[in-house]
Amino acid sequence: MFFIGDVLFEIPGAIIVERWSAWKWLARIMITWGIATVFTAFVRTGAQFYTARFFVGVAEASFFPGIIVYLTHWFRQADRAKAIAAFFSAVPSTAVAGSLLATWLLRVHWQGLNGWRWIFVIEGIGPIMLGIITIFFLTDRPEQARWLPEDERNRIVAELQREMIAKKRARDYSISDAFRDRRVLLLVVAYFLGLTGMLANTYWLPTFIKRLSGLSNTQVALLVALPGLLGIAAMLLNGWHSDRGRERRWHTAVPLFFGAAAYLMLSSGTRTLSITLLLLVLGGGLTFAYLPSFWSIPTSILTESAAAACFGLINSIGQAGGIVGPYVVGHLNEGTGHVLAAFGFIGVCYAMAGLILFAVRMPDPTLRQPLLPVAEPVADS
Repeated sequence: MFFIGDVLFEIPGAIIVERWSAWKWLARIMITWGIATVFTAFVRTGAQFYTARFFVGVAEASFFPGIIVYLTHWFRQADRAKAIAAFFSAVPSTAVAGSLLATWLLRVHWQGLNGWRWIFVIEGIGPIMLGIITIFFLTDRPEQARWLPEDERNRIVAELQREMIAKKRARDYSISDAFRDRRVLLLVVAYFLGLTGMLANTYWLPTFIKRLSGLSNTQVALLVALPGLLGIAAMLLNGWHSDRGRERRWHTAVPLFFGAAAYLMLSSGTRTLSITLLLLVLGGGLTFAYLPSFWSIPTSILTESAAAACFGLINSIGQAGGIVGPYVVGHLNEGTGHVLAAFGFIGVCYAMAGLILFAVRMPDPTLRQPLLPVAEPVADS
């Protein structure tokens, strides 16, 4: 239910960020997202819970593509993978902090509320507070950032304008043109497959570890945190190396192939518990590294509203993997009575995503040219 609401509103929200205001829209997302999450703590029936999850998805929709749009307003192509990696490091960080916090909160019973309800209350308060902070501190574009020295502000603006002009000279896309572009469609499929495997693993990893090890819930929570820690380091390193070498495709495909190899090895079974847990940590953690370089690919092809709409399209269909992946794994677990088939499914998803990326052609002159020289200061707009 969460992903249905999320998928429906991704594209319009991303376009709003591009055409209207990033800080206003992102602040709205954070505040309504937090409020909807807090209200989830007070549901009493299954129908109320499904409805709450739907509205949480609606409130959150377009946050991620909106952030990608926002980063293109600030970072040139040669620095974009590092910037996206820094933002994306929040994703595996939640696997670390979230699992530990949730484990503790589940044992709490305070003010007549069970622990699982406090999880929604505590998690909802954070976005509300950050949304309010966003209203006062976030600026839409570099030219509005009075906290930057004037020469740095002018340099950023000039370099981003040069890159945009270069991409428009190669081809100026409309939204409909971009939706029909073969490269965009291939990226949609690759991202869907990658997130199908990743989200299936994210939601089922505690169950995988519990069934295979028989450890306590606290011990399982500690093990679930390990792929997140590895993922943070892997993303930051891969994003930096991708920018340094100005290469995207291999930096995206190789982490997916690592994940595929780990899970296909797991699907063969007959391994010691220590080796199994090691493969789960490596497969779950290293795969995060594909995200920064992946999202640098569409930002190097498209500009303005066409880029925003395609970020929303790629993410909305990719997030549908959050529906497909967990369901398929659940059916495989029930049908086979074991997790090995699920491991094979996740591994195949990763492998197919990596292979599809090699069909994406990237004639990208802005990425291959030497770095732009320092621009002379220009007048404030």
